[in-house]
Amino acid sequence: MTALASTVAAATRRPSAAPRQIRWLLRLHRPALCVWAFLVVVLSATLLWLGGPLTDAAAAAWRQYDACGMAAKCTYDQPAILRYKDVYQYATVAVLAMPFLAAAWAGATLTSRELETGTARLTWTQSVSPARWLAVRLAVPAAFIAAGTGLLTALHHLAQSAGRGRIDTAEAWYDPQAFYAGGPITVALALAGLAISVLTGLVWRRSLPALFTSVVTTAGLFIVTHLALPHLWPSVTRVSSLKLAAPAGAGLTADEGVLTSTGARLPDPFCGSIDWAPCRARYDKLGAVSYYRDYHPFSHYWPLQLTASALVLAIGAVLVLAAFLLLKRRTGGIPPQGKASTATGGTPPQE
Repeated sequence: MTALASTVAAATRRPSAAPRQIRWLLRLHRPALCVWAFLVVVLSATLLWLGGPLTDAAAAAWRQYDACGMAAKCTYDQPAILRYKDVYQYATVAVLAMPFLAAAWAGATLTSRELETGTARLTWTQSVSPARWLAVRLAVPAAFIAAGTGLLTALHHLAQSAGRGRIDTAEAWYDPQAFYAGGPITVALALAGLAISVLTGLVWRRSLPALFTSVVTTAGLFIVTHLALPHLWPSVTRVSSLKLAAPAGAGLTADEGVLTSTGARLPDPFCGSIDWAPCRARYDKLGAVSYYRDYHPFSHYWPLQLTASALVLAIGAVLVLAAFLLLKRRTGGIPPQGKASTATGGTPPQE
């Protein structure tokens, strides 16, 4: 009877450790969660406004402007065009800032503060293993970050698509701001920023250095992703005449320049059309006969998005693994449920 009671008690106690940790984490970071939810709601409403009424008004204004032709006086709704441009710019910057905001918060509070104050060490002696402690601090924020950034990037993609072909000054799909703010790469960067922050928190065990390192490293990952992006998927090559002012081919450029008569590739001298005498002399000196451009057309949009997102998530997974290995080495393998320390009366190992 005693054995049965012990078994039931243990079965009841162990599964409740994770829910307790989740509840504690949500209560501890309730202000940050409220701020995150507020930002997501406000930005979502702004993007819905941008993709609906603002786009319609700006598109109507551009139709009025285009109908003027060469008329000296033209009446059109210029404020609608400027309003669309301003709201689009601010909303795009806000969406792109979300990964860095998440990295800054996680770097400053998620693991570093609990290690700095000793709260983590106390938790490990109260029926929560270090691995479970870290898993909860990764899984719960990751769910909110993925949901928030995923919603915002989806709405931004819809808003940007709504203006394509209707607004003359709308950003093309391959413009960096439009490309990143409207695709899953931003979600992947936000999750990778969380992994970076958790790892730096374990390394520094102090809030301010972890915050700074997290933001800088996340920015570095973004730059590396941007530089590698054109080369993650096979590009299309287009050869065009030197009579043009620049190489032809609209899309995400991977490489461009001039071709010689032997087929050799040379950097683009950025001179202009061969019809201009100085440029003709320069091209003759180089032996150039045509332009070339390696680029990605619109059909490569999703392959590029998904490939880059998978690469960033893989980097994030490696960082998560590194965080668990570092925590295991730092804690010296504290037994689950803190049984060893409570049974022997010993003190928990130092981080």
